[in-house]
Amino acid sequence: MSALPDPNDEAQGRAYDHRLAQRLFAFLVPYRRQVGFAVIITLGAAGVQLAYPWLTKEAIDLGIRHRDTYQLDRIALAYLSALLMGMGLGYLQTQIMQRVGQSLMRDLRARIFRHLQQLPVAYFDRQPVGRLMTRVTNDVDVINEMFTAGIDALFGDLFILIGIVIAMARLNVELLVVTFSVLPLMIIVTLTFRTKVRSAFRDVRTSLARLNAFMNENLGGMSTVQLLGREERNHEAFRTINALHRDANLRANRIHAVFFPLLELVSAMALALIVWYGGRQVMWTGITLGTLVAFIQYTQRFFRPLSDLSEKYGILQQAMASAERIFELLDTPIDPAAAKLDAGVGDRAGSGENVASGAHAPAARAERAIRIEFDHVWFAYVDEHWVLEDVSFTIEPGERVAVVGATGSGKTTLTSLLLRFYTPQRGTIRVDGRPLSEWEPTALRDRIGLVLQDVFLFSGTVGSNLTYGGVPVSPEQARAAAAEVHADTLIERLPGGWDSEVRERGATLSSGEKQLLAFARALARDPELLVLDEATSSVDTHTERLIQSALRRLLSGRTSLVIAHRLSTIHDVDRIVVLHHGRIRESGSHAELMAAGGLYRRLVQLQYLGTADDAATAQK
Repeated sequence: MSALPDPNDEAQGRAYDHRLAQRLFAFLVPYRRQVGFAVIITLGAAGVQLAYPWLTKEAIDLGIRHRDTYQLDRIALAYLSALLMGMGLGYLQTQIMQRVGQSLMRDLRARIFRHLQQLPVAYFDRQPVGRLMTRVTNDVDVINEMFTAGIDALFGDLFILIGIVIAMARLNVELLVVTFSVLPLMIIVTLTFRTKVRSAFRDVRTSLARLNAFMNENLGGMSTVQLLGREERNHEAFRTINALHRDANLRANRIHAVFFPLLELVSAMALALIVWYGGRQVMWTGITLGTLVAFIQYTQRFFRPLSDLSEKYGILQQAMASAERIFELLDTPIDPAAAKLDAGVGDRAGSGENVASGAHAPAARAERAIRIEFDHVWFAYVDEHWVLEDVSFTIEPGERVAVVGATGSGKTTLTSLLLRFYTPQRGTIRVDGRPLSEWEPTALRDRIGLVLQDVFLFSGTVGSNLTYGGVPVSPEQARAAAAEVHADTLIERLPGGWDSEVRERGATLSSGEKQLLAFARALARDPELLVLDEATSSVDTHTERLIQSALRRLLSGRTSLVIAHRLSTIHDVDRIVVLHHGRIRESGSHAELMAAGGLYRRLVQLQYLGTADDAATAQK
């Protein structure tokens, strides 16, 4: 397990990408009224803040200077009213933008999840789950932070800056020039900060994605880790990745720790110049003390929005990096065979692609069996490293066909192609005479019941797992299917029965129990094609006999494709297809293939006798 950086996690965009910003703001369109109202409130709150120094000036010049308590009382009351008004406007602004931010996160996550469900299965073979989790969780959180703490605040800060410059110019132009004398130094500090913080935030997001991917992989394979005694080595690898994440955050914090004190230093320098120069004006040229105090307050308020804007720039940096990764995921072409999913109102924003679907939906089920045809099919997962080569065979309606062969011969790949998880590079697969490309994928998969060697159960109850799927399955159908495969006895033994809790991936059940439930789940949908991919490999002998007796009844009149490793389970099928290095070498019944004395017979002898020497002796 490598702790080296993954280049796919690097954000390569600019500090501000107009194209990405446009796509992000598309998600705000459904909430444009709320955002507009929040901006208006923010501008109002900014205007109230501009009144504070002016009221201070009036209190000093009109009240304190002339010892006029009436004026002082009125100004103090006005100041208190402005404070209360600012608090109220701030509360409204926060409430509105937080609601918008939460709704936007809901829409964006729904959009990402919908897209993930439509991506090709091959995409998940290449992408660590932890990295995808980072897109849905952390990256979306960063986008939310930009919208809730950045958009309306940007307008407010700009409005305050412009208002302060106008107010300071009206008070005293000379003092304004003195204040702005430190701006070149502030520009240098800010530009340096921008350059360094961009790289730092990119490193933080990259290290976080790597940390999530490592955690997901190790937690998912903890039994294997402990079995192989890799705890210490994995702990060292985790320490390395964790340290990289810590160092990336420390670099970002160090940049902030240097920048903001420097900004405060520049602000203090400006204040010192104002006190030095303005104090002399109060003494010699006749400007009032209230004017000087107001100018000092305006100067403090002038540098505060600049500091806020610099902080917002950091948030913008993170948001652009997160947006780039999110839209890279959303721009990944969907599987042409993916089920077409309806988008919600906010879910349609920023999509940028059209969802493909099959050309035609099949007619309603008129019979309990379908016809499958593989016509000169070639397939490779990578380039031209062929897994299947010129494979041709047909499964007639109601026929039971088994596919056997050594590990890596391409047996399971046939199932993946039939379900349209992958598309063959050459040749055609037909169902009821129509190429797979003409089938709407959901309708096709609804007609197929699949049981895999590695059973996947979802968190919930036993009953919810047996009725899981797009095809409606009633509790009565689920109970009948469970009885057919003798899973009802197992279910009744569980605490809670049908309401018994199933934890993630069925962790509380044995492999045999999970496969019994998988049989019941597949048969509850009453499929026209039943595909069993090494489905009895983890079942004990007694359980296997129960399943075999049920399958003899269930497979009758139903097209069946059995991918088998244990050859003892397929003696009763109608035909056996033997794959070897991706090619069909033999085809026939068990008796015919045994009599032919070819590859199938050697496979049977190897499995029964256990060694190649014993198989050769038996053949002689």
